[in-house]
Amino acid sequence: MHPQSPATGSAPGSARERAASGVVQLSPNAFKTPYRDPAWDGPTDPILVSDHLTGEWVLFYTQRRATKPGLTGVEWVHGTAIGVARSSDGGLTWAYQGTLDGLVPPETELPATLWAPDVVRIGDQWIMYLTVLGGVRTDWTGNASIVQLASRDLVTWEYLGAIDLDSPRVIDAAVARCRDGRYRLWYKDEARGSNTYGAVSDAPADPKSWVLEGLTIPGRPHEGPKVFKLGGQFWMIVDEWRGQAIYRSEDAAGGWTRQEYLDGLILTAPETADGGPVVGRHADVVPLEVSVDGKERALIVYFTHPHWNGADIDGMAADPKTHLSHVRAAVLEVRDGNLVCTNV
Repeated sequence: MHPQSPATGSAPGSARERAASGVVQLSPNAFKTPYRDPAWDGPTDPILVSDHLTGEWVLFYTQRRATKPGLTGVEWVHGTAIGVARSSDGGLTWAYQGTLDGLVPPETELPATLWAPDVVRIGDQWIMYLTVLGGVRTDWTGNASIVQLASRDLVTWEYLGAIDLDSPRVIDAAVARCRDGRYRLWYKDEARGSNTYGAVSDAPADPKSWVLEGLTIPGRPHEGPKVFKLGGQFWMIVDEWRGQAIYRSEDAAGGWTRQEYLDGLILTAPETADGGPVVGRHADVVPLEVSVDGKERALIVYFTHPHWNGADIDGMAADPKTHLSHVRAAVLEVRDGNLVCTNV
């Protein structure tokens, strides 16, 4: 872990462990005060896990260099590290821990660009599925791959290898165990229409074990898939840059259909800027404790650009504050068969 001074075997459907008995319950009011990264004020792509060793909740995120001066084009979203914050009160307050060391694969062009980790409990260890690009660019060129790392404590990570997904540019990994007991990896393939593709494995800790299954979510370009189980069904959300699009499946192995309610979108305007909607972007979903009425709920953790209401980063205004981002959350539940957002 590189510190900086702070500013302020799972069950099918949830490859991430529910909080162990020693972990404080995750609050439905987590991130009521949005989390800001004290280094560069640009946290994105949040992932939230419970640390059974310390009893804390751990937030991993892409640490965009939103306030670094002298950068051109999209340099500020390259050269990024993975930031870490921890909470001992169920997500109400967060303490910045710095950035993770040891994530850059051997022979990667330096400085490396690290994006969008997914962190999954498999057996007695944590597996991180991480997007890696070599070097820093002013545009969206260059190869990108998804690699795996392993950890016992969420602090020290061992490189396991890259996943062969037969594409020069794959990003935004998400892994979950499906109803058939097999693990699936979903990801954005930017060389194939920026759609969600999938792979399957019976040994997901082994990067060589993944077998391609092909196109999962076609059509409109999108990114940041996340799969979870809620209300007896499997759900997938993807970031369409106009809100999170919702798909459902009986088994998560295939057969994904889009929700029709509200055009299949949530988090279309959790904030506003300059009179226009600011959408919720690249999200994670974590189970909450069952409510007193027996209803299952989950926390959706996402980021926004609070000072910018556009869709395409390339179209951001010159004002540097448009680069700023913060992490927020809302509650998900199933009502009348539809996945809906509450407590936004």
